[in-house]
Amino acid sequence: MNKFLFGLYILIFSVLCSPRLYAQQFSQYNTNTLYDGFENPSQKTFIPDSSRRIGFNILFPNFNIDFTLSGNSQSALKNRAFANAYDPTLLTIGQKNYNYPKVNFNAYLFMLKFYTDLGSNTEIGLFGQTRAEGRAVFSDESVQVLDNNGPLGNSQMDAFNVRYNYQAYHQVGMSYRTDIDEQVSFGLKLSALFGIVNNRVNVTRSNITYDRANDKAFLSLAGNYRASFEPGGFTEHDIIPSRRNPGASISMGFSVLTDENYKFQFNLKDLGFIHWNKQSRVGNFDNTGVIEGLSQQGLENRVSQTALQLLQSNNTQSSFVTNTNAILEASMSSSYWLDDSNIKYTPTLIASKELFYRDFSAAFVNHFQYRQIVGTLTASYDDMNYLNLGTQFMVKSPNFEFFIGSDRLGQTAGLASTALGSASGTDLKNNRYTGANLYMGLSIKFGHVIEHPMNANYIPMGPSRSFIGRVWDRLRGKTRSPF
Repeated sequence: MNKFLFGLYILIFSVLCSPRLYAQQFSQYNTNTLYDGFENPSQKTFIPDSSRRIGFNILFPNFNIDFTLSGNSQSALKNRAFANAYDPTLLTIGQKNYNYPKVNFNAYLFMLKFYTDLGSNTEIGLFGQTRAEGRAVFSDESVQVLDNNGPLGNSQMDAFNVRYNYQAYHQVGMSYRTDIDEQVSFGLKLSALFGIVNNRVNVTRSNITYDRANDKAFLSLAGNYRASFEPGGFTEHDIIPSRRNPGASISMGFSVLTDENYKFQFNLKDLGFIHWNKQSRVGNFDNTGVIEGLSQQGLENRVSQTALQLLQSNNTQSSFVTNTNAILEASMSSSYWLDDSNIKYTPTLIASKELFYRDFSAAFVNHFQYRQIVGTLTASYDDMNYLNLGTQFMVKSPNFEFFIGSDRLGQTAGLASTALGSASGTDLKNNRYTGANLYMGLSIKFGHVIEHPMNANYIPMGPSRSFIGRVWDRLRGKTRSPF
C-alpha cells in the first residue's frame, strides 16, 4: 500500500501537475438505490407496498473513485512508483507529446431520505458529501528531467509548459423528488458548499538551460497561479468544513415515461460556485531559479522545490470565484423479461457532457436482475478515445442494498496487480491508457411500510402525533386515547 500511495504522489505532484479531477460513474443509473436517487434527483428510491418509509446509509460511505493517465509517461511513472526506478525509454524529446492525468473522488458520508406522500411519490432527502475534481497536462520532457537530463541537450524551450487545476469541497444540502403526473417526475437537489482547497497553475512559457560543468541548471517559468492557501500553509485542520470558502450548487432532473414504457431522464448536475477567501494567493510569475546537483540523489525534490518557488514568486492576497464541474446528462432506458425466466433486463443509453469543459462521454449500461441479485455490464467511450468495460454486483431488496463495482475493470485489475507486486515487467509499459475505478455503497430502509390504504396492515388511530410530541406527552405523564 505504501508503494501504491507513493506512486500516486509521484504521478500527481512530482512534476507539479495535480490534475483537475474528473470522471463519471454510470452503472448506478436506474438501480433505484439511495445513491442513485441523490445523484439523479428525479429517480425514485422507494417502492409502495414493499419499502419502508426512511432510507439511510447508516454512515457507511457510498463512494466512487476514478483515475486515468494517458501518454508516453505511463511506463516511466509506473516504474518509479512500483519498481523504484524510472524507465524513460518510451519518452519522446522535442516532439511536443503530452500526458493527461485525471482523477475523481465523490463520497456520500451521510444520506437520509423520507417518503412523505403516497399520491405523488414525494421524497425528501438530506445529505452530506465530499467531492474533488481536477485534471492536468504535462510534457514528456518534464518527466525526463526528473530521471536523467542528459538526453535533453543543453537547452529546452517550453518543456515545462504545464497546466493543472484541482479543487476539493464539502457539500451539504437537501433533495426533493415528486411525480408531476403519471408519466413525468421532477427532482431538485440544493447544496451549500464548503471549499477545502483550490489550486491552478498555467505555465505559458518555460526554458531550462544546463550548466553541466557545474552540475546545475537554470529554470525559467512564466504564467499565472492561484491557490486558496498560503504557500506551505495548508494543514489537516483545513479539511474540516467551515464558512471560510462558501459556495452553493444546484442539481435538477426530469424523468418521462412514455406509453411504450421507455424512460427518458434529463439531468443537470452540480451547477455551482465557490468563493475562496481573501487570504488566497493570486498572481502572475516570470522568473528564473537554479536547480543544483543534477547528478546527485533527490533530483525530484530539488526540481519540484525550485519550480514551486518560481510559481509562488509574485502573488498577492486576493479572493476569487471558481465554478464546480457541472454536467448535463440524458438517458433512455426500458425493462424486459427475458423469455419466461425470472431475469429482468434493463438496458440504458447515457450521454454526458461537461458544461465548462469539452469532455463528452457515452455509455451503454445493462442490468440483469434475478430476484434480489443484480449484475451489471457497462461499456463507455469518451472524447479521449478511452473504451471502458465495467461490471457491478448488487444485492437489492426493497429495504436493503449493497453494491460494488468498477467501470474500468481491466485497467483496475492491472493497476492493482502492479501495485501488489504480482505484475511482470511488461505490465509497466505504456498502454492505451492506465486507469482505475472503484465504487461501493450500502444503505437500508426502516420505519413503517409504505402501504396503499386498501392494503394497509397498519392504520394510525386518531390524529397523528410527532415523535417529539409523543416524548413531550410522556414527560408530562399524559396518556392519549387511541380513539
